Amino acid sequence: MVVCTAVLGILRSKGGVGGVRKVATRWLAVSAHRPYSVAVQVGQSSITEKTVLHKYMNLPQPDDKVQVSYVWIDGTGEALRYKTKTVNFEPSTPEELPQWSFDGSSTGQAHGHNSDRYLQPIAMFRDPFKLGKNKLVLCDVYDQDMQPAESNRRKSCLDAMVPVMHHDPWFGMEQEYTLLDVDGQPFGWPKRGFPGPQGPYYCGVGADRVFGRDIEEAHYRACLYAGIDISGTNAEVMPSQWEYQVGPTVGVALGDHMWMARFLLDRVAEDFGAVVSLHPKPVSGDWNGAGAHINFSTKEMRGEGGLKFITEACEKLAARHKHHIGRYGKNNELRLTGLHETSSMDRFSFGVADRSASVRIPRAVQDEGKGYLEDRRPGSNCDPYAVIEALVRTCLLDEVD
Repeated sequence: MVVCTAVLGILRSKGGVGGVRKVATRWLAVSAHRPYSVAVQVGQSSITEKTVLHKYMNLPQPDDKVQVSYVWIDGTGEALRYKTKTVNFEPSTPEELPQWSFDGSSTGQAHGHNSDRYLQPIAMFRDPFKLGKNKLVLCDVYDQDMQPAESNRRKSCLDAMVPVMHHDPWFGMEQEYTLLDVDGQPFGWPKRGFPGPQGPYYCGVGADRVFGRDIEEAHYRACLYAGIDISGTNAEVMPSQWEYQVGPTVGVALGDHMWMARFLLDRVAEDFGAVVSLHPKPVSGDWNGAGAHINFSTKEMRGEGGLKFITEACEKLAARHKHHIGRYGKNNELRLTGLHETSSMDRFSFGVADRSASVRIPRAVQDEGKGYLEDRRPGSNCDPYAVIEALVRTCLLDEVD
């Protein structure tokens, strides 16, 4: 549960904790931009003191007991779930961990009459919350016939990636996100108004320009501790909007690291009483949307004369523009309008240093004649596995519609 300003207001108006009990049925709606609609009941139990938790987290842990948190993508294809089990050894690889099951009817992944779904560990990270020998494991989800669940796009991505690994495909993703208060209002924004126009917030400094830096900094450090390939972060154009970058990472591992970085972001924000939105257009009007630009290269692109291969890839992407748009996230049409540093959703374009193009070729890449391309079309709520699979199938496997 989270502490919110509404709790403090009730305490003042209703005579302290006793008053809170009288309004225990009052609810606050959390942003509709979340994959599931969530509500937080305002009551005494919603107030938790983190320093009390520390007393228990600092208790000694037996040498032969390790907590392993199994993390998976739920039926929305966007939200993450997790549960924790105890094992009697410290795992060194995900393959050492047992398969586990869960109730798929409660996550949108099964019907109640046949609800068991299976978790197969596929990537392991250090746990920045429990510390010590404890682990986080990202899991694939399988149904009762041991077939990949609909939300399990990693299997298809891996199938596409294996035959092209001799090209040494590198990926980097720029994940934009928006911080919200529990009432759905952007974090730090006036409750009955708007902040000043965009301009001073990008990479800004100062309490009147940056909202939620503590969350961003805590997430960055948590990712480093966990072993995520995080390479940077910055405040974005819209206030309370941030970006972090993961990569360059080889092959399907980009998806593993991106999904775990998203999990860590949700958990860190939970500790601060904030909500993370990956909606591509969280605030309508003259405000930037949120994307997940993907940087892509092969050893041929990075080698001498690589610009030729980059241009060829752009031409292949042009021929499958609609195919890629269908795999680049929901509600992306609200963002890809041709305004606010985006291309038009209806047509494909590419150019050098052009942030209004579908695909940007950085100026330094043109100058050096080699490097990478940046596909700017993916929305912030995209599935990274689906994005890199589409790039590989179009650019390296030469698939066509």
